[in-house]
Amino acid sequence: MNESSAQSNRRTFLKQAVSLSAFYIVPRHVLGRGFLAPSDQISVGFIGLGKQAGGLRNQFLKNNARVMAACDVDKPRITAFSDAVNAFYADKADKGSYNGVLPYDDYRALLSNKDIDAVVIATPDHWHSVLAIQAAKAGKDIYCEKPLALTVEEGRDMVKAARKYKRVFQTGSMQRSWKEFRQAVELVRNGSIGEIKTINVNVGGRPRPWDLQAEPMPTGLNWDAWLGPNTIARPFNHVLLPTAKDSFWGQWRDIDEFGGGGMTDWGAHMFDIAQWGLNMDSSGPVELTPPTDNSGKGLTYRYANGVIMNHQPVEGKQFCQFIGTEGEVKVARGELITTPASLKDKPTGETEKGGSGTSVYYSDNHYKDFLDAIISRKNPICDVEVGHRTATVCNIGNIAYKLKRPLRWNPDKEKFENDAEANRLLSRPMRKEWSV
Repeated sequence: MNESSAQSNRRTFLKQAVSLSAFYIVPRHVLGRGFLAPSDQISVGFIGLGKQAGGLRNQFLKNNARVMAACDVDKPRITAFSDAVNAFYADKADKGSYNGVLPYDDYRALLSNKDIDAVVIATPDHWHSVLAIQAAKAGKDIYCEKPLALTVEEGRDMVKAARKYKRVFQTGSMQRSWKEFRQAVELVRNGSIGEIKTINVNVGGRPRPWDLQAEPMPTGLNWDAWLGPNTIARPFNHVLLPTAKDSFWGQWRDIDEFGGGGMTDWGAHMFDIAQWGLNMDSSGPVELTPPTDNSGKGLTYRYANGVIMNHQPVEGKQFCQFIGTEGEVKVARGELITTPASLKDKPTGETEKGGSGTSVYYSDNHYKDFLDAIISRKNPICDVEVGHRTATVCNIGNIAYKLKRPLRWNPDKEKFENDAEANRLLSRPMRKEWSV
């Protein structure tokens, strides 16, 4: 998009905002619909407009963020996303139509818009670090989907950028804001099952090598921009980027050039709960022992405190299970199972102290928590360091599976000990234009 088009769209947005402002300055009891003045709202731009972005869009709209910009390399997605937002605002203002979402096909133009306070990054994983670092440099606060980074070094660079530019950064590991997971962590950290000995995590395995065939390019898609930082020019295939006719989620994460398989997809959720329960949000395991076959399961992690964490994929719900000297806590989405069973009814709360002497952060709305943090300038529940450490557990696990040998990990230096080959896998080559 050229600069004149962007400015024209911005003027259109401001004109619509002025038109809508009349609905915001009258008393709330007159409208009765929970309106906020535009000056009280946080302006958000979305980068990456696939299925995940649709759910995030609805959540941010519900929590009174002003969704004012949308960016994607696929023009039909920009149209569909913008239409949904415009329909929401038109309905809220009881108007026949609204056309205030600024469309972008280049994220750099979106980041240059000084009226945007924060960005929501919902692209495939291979784009996360580039977008987040440049957003931080542009002065935007950041909500970035999980897993945070494709490699360990990129994750650390994201942390450094967020700290350097003093940005609020929420990782999209929303289970930290769900009741059953918070309750599980509180039980574990308050010593309700004694000393933790073992953790079992049920998530999928590592990704597979590239095996897709070239397909005709859809109209309106900038495929080179979708590939972005990747150094190998792979052909388009709708398995990676579903068309409007497809009902499935894009499966780019199953290919090791774009994602980390089930290890990072669900692992970014369930290993995250393990890290939280162990109070390891600024650290991680110290040893990894993988199986010697290609099964993609059976990896064990050991923490410095002696806790063993097993990656054991089984059928059914993904879960995280803590086993202690006096009981067990197993948590999945919508499900909490404890041994003894009475533990499930034990009162917990945000003021309780964990076994380490630190309180358990309370959030029951991941999106509002981020927006509130923007106002307070405090870290949200899943700060960039938290997201990076969890992604690291996933990424080094994939490295261990790939190399099929035991590895010693130093979570302070974020390097493998005495293993140059493993350390080379902590980063990846990137096209010069996008290198971080």
